[in-house]
Amino acid sequence: MQNFSRLPLRAPEGQAAAAEPLPQWDLTDLYAGPESPEITADLERAEASAKAFADTYAGHLAALGPEELAAAIAEYERIEERLARLSSYAQLLFASDSTNPLYGRFYQTITERTTAISSRLLFFTLELNQLDDAALAAKLAHPALAAWQPWLRDVRLFRPHLLSEELERLLHEKEVTGPLSWMRLFDETIAGLRIPVAGEELTLSLALDRLSHPERAVREAAGRAIGETFQRHIRLFSLIINTLAKDKHIVDTWRRYSRPVSYRNLSNVVEDEVVDALAEAVAADYGRLSHRYYALKAKWLGLPKLQHWDRNAPLSAQEDRHISWQEAKEQVLSAYARFSPVMAEIAERFFTRPWIDAALRPGKASGAFAHPTVPSAHPYVLLNYHARVRDVMTLAHELGHAVHQTLAAEQGYLRASTPLTLAETASVFGEMLTFRALLDAEKDPERRRVMLAGKVEDMLNTVVRQIAFYRFETWLHEGRRASELLPEEIGELWLKTQRESLGPAFEFTPEYAVFWAYIPHFIHSPFYVYAYAFGDCLVNALYSLYRQGHPGFAEKYLAMLRAGGTKRHKELLAPFGLDAADPKFWKMGLDVIAGFIDELEGAEAS
Repeated sequence: MQNFSRLPLRAPEGQAAAAEPLPQWDLTDLYAGPESPEITADLERAEASAKAFADTYAGHLAALGPEELAAAIAEYERIEERLARLSSYAQLLFASDSTNPLYGRFYQTITERTTAISSRLLFFTLELNQLDDAALAAKLAHPALAAWQPWLRDVRLFRPHLLSEELERLLHEKEVTGPLSWMRLFDETIAGLRIPVAGEELTLSLALDRLSHPERAVREAAGRAIGETFQRHIRLFSLIINTLAKDKHIVDTWRRYSRPVSYRNLSNVVEDEVVDALAEAVAADYGRLSHRYYALKAKWLGLPKLQHWDRNAPLSAQEDRHISWQEAKEQVLSAYARFSPVMAEIAERFFTRPWIDAALRPGKASGAFAHPTVPSAHPYVLLNYHARVRDVMTLAHELGHAVHQTLAAEQGYLRASTPLTLAETASVFGEMLTFRALLDAEKDPERRRVMLAGKVEDMLNTVVRQIAFYRFETWLHEGRRASELLPEEIGELWLKTQRESLGPAFEFTPEYAVFWAYIPHFIHSPFYVYAYAFGDCLVNALYSLYRQGHPGFAEKYLAMLRAGGTKRHKELLAPFGLDAADPKFWKMGLDVIAGFIDELEGAEAS
């Protein structure tokens, strides 16, 4: 199951904080509190179970019959799920207030304990990968192993890249003092930053929020202040990303990955050529998409050139209207219900139970995510609700994840988690359902134009911006293989990707060179970002079929979500007649964005 740090974090871009009380989650469905005796008991149970499991099975997997192997996998799943429950609770508690030293210590303690316990289990997947193909095939012919075939298939994808058990255990145990420590340093530093804007000391979340303010002077003040603040800390952020990139290079070399992105592609169960085709298709369409749209936006704003603080500027005061939490809830649930009562019923649980944290407070993680926790519990959703249209879209996005995670939980802990390329499908689809419902209900031409432009911006942020991020990471990791990169060199790589992707409508002031430093994906999940573009283009293609009345679409869609990680993208898309390996597939998704821009240009001309 994916960890919190590997889930999407969307930067909040709303304007005004809601005056109404906003929900905060209650984590007691996991544990009563960090001092709960059940935490100690679960750690002891997990440790005893892991020891017994290793004593029983280490060195003996080849001799097990099919039913014995199935029983071993089931026991392995039970132990892993108990450890994941502990880790999930610690991660969510830390996300609720990363500046609380007690939460930080608890998070580190649980991470160290669960890592030490899980190291006893490393032999299991290593030995599974050492089984002869023919011998395993004979075992898989037995009905007892039928349900485990997808998981075994994916485990064995990594056979060419595994090391000895001793080295695997060393790398696993050193995670807590290596990459995970650097990630924690990043999180705590970001949470502790205060950005001085117009006499106020703002959290990063609130400062980023100012970049969507209707007054340009306010946006500029926030943009410059964010840049100046990160510039003061840029040596630290550069050290963090340089260290993690070098650590990744060392591990990739030992594991014989040919490219920095190779591990991510393998874990996403997607072929290198598919990802290359996606990145090339998007980059080739920068002119047709982002360059064209931002030229329009500069004209609408009456500016000869846009600055980075204009990228998310509202186009109309109407875009700034306050949307209460209750209204946001009704908009999302009604849009979901029109598509599928099943989706709406699952999403409603998160409102009727304390499973959402939307409140604004210092120390809380910025952005938004949906954490699946474990199948024996339920997901939790975090966002920072500023009562804007974009926040409604974020709510729809994260609830899409939550619905997906809830349905996939039927597969059990080992088989529920989906590759990142498919993990964004339900979230982006939920966002599209909500947007279309709002757009179809709007009759005022100017409001429709503003809404359509806002959607285009969101899609450009999801597709063009994320592929620009992907290209930035590619150049950074390739450069780090040769030597450490100076902060100025990293900044120039960042500006190069931004100039290419955003186009000639923009000019960039010097402080924008450090804006790469707040993107958490670069730290927590290298090369995660292309999954957003993959998911958006995939959803565009799916949504086109839905609007065309594809037979049984909703039923096929829910079946796809329920499959969790048991099927690959080719199998999941086959019922819809789609194939991500076909270059036309990506063009279909990009054409949807281009069509929206055509509509905006047409409205401008008329």
